[in-house]
Amino acid sequence: MKNIEKYLSVLDEQVDGLLLTSRYSRMYGAEFDIAEGIAIVTKAGCRYFTDSRYIESAQNNITGFEVLEMNREHPYSKLLNDAIADFGVHTLGFEEEYLTVQELMSFEKKLNAKLVPYNEKIYSFRSVKEPWELDRMRKAQQITDIAFSEMLTKIKVGMSEKQLQAELVYCLLKNGADNLAFDPIVVSGPNTSMPHGVPGERIIQAGDFITMDFGALYAGYCADMTRTVAVGYVTEEMEKVYNIVLQAQTAAIAASKAGVTGSFIDGTARKIIADAGYGPYFGHGYGHCLGMEVHEAPGCSPAGERQMEPGMICSAEPGIYLPGKFGVRIEDVIIFTADGCENITHSPKNLIIVEG
Repeated sequence: MKNIEKYLSVLDEQVDGLLLTSRYSRMYGAEFDIAEGIAIVTKAGCRYFTDSRYIESAQNNITGFEVLEMNREHPYSKLLNDAIADFGVHTLGFEEEYLTVQELMSFEKKLNAKLVPYNEKIYSFRSVKEPWELDRMRKAQQITDIAFSEMLTKIKVGMSEKQLQAELVYCLLKNGADNLAFDPIVVSGPNTSMPHGVPGERIIQAGDFITMDFGALYAGYCADMTRTVAVGYVTEEMEKVYNIVLQAQTAAIAASKAGVTGSFIDGTARKIIADAGYGPYFGHGYGHCLGMEVHEAPGCSPAGERQMEPGMICSAEPGIYLPGKFGVRIEDVIIFTADGCENITHSPKNLIIVEG
């Protein structure tokens, strides 16, 4: 089923049209990414509006929609009202999670249709990926794996975290990433105890852990991985904590399959960390789903009661963070299948010690 047909299937007595304003929903429906625009989906017809910067690309690549140019004479409000009249629309479902209050107030004032919050139904299809979407994510992850392999040769004592981050960005882009899935995290030494630490001027030293959390964006889809590596040597405690995190991740991946809940998978990893005495130092959820956005619903956390389905794709990233000392996180991305999962992250997970 084409994605636009999925959107058409949620039209009912509550709404007879969808107003797609976010880049993600427009891309999902059109199966092509345009930076700016608005789309309307109805059973009587579908239209996609964008401006002169993108109109040629949109007209050449988008199917299933009538593509029209927005300009001063034909602002979005007029184009939308024309479609509302032409298609006999009375109510439009909109994406309340992506629309600002100001945008909503403007639409309510200018459009000749009632607006109904409809994000849950518009979003619902994205959690289970189509085969072509999974292929894009495998490619994004392949680029990310290559970047990690190259990064192992670039870590040197005396570099700053920011310098290492710059190298990482370059490795992603030169190996085929269209962009970054998110701002990479590159932290070292005691800064690794902060799960989302910001790269700074700290100088890398022998005996440091370095945590790198990064991902390529490819054809509109995200990769995400984390590796923690050591520089020069590790202490006994560093090695112990690393191995506990790896054991927790390995066990939770083994427990991952369609039909189990996100909380069950999270609990599998969390129990191993807690039994080792580090329970208070694993504060975040085990994993999040991803796709066009790096964080999507559902997820694998203590609150994740939704059962996983074949085609869902989720991160696997337990961690232990000891404030003021160090932290360890290991992250892969897995695709749920009926009888298990496919791990699309192929970088090694053994404790790597670079010479630096």
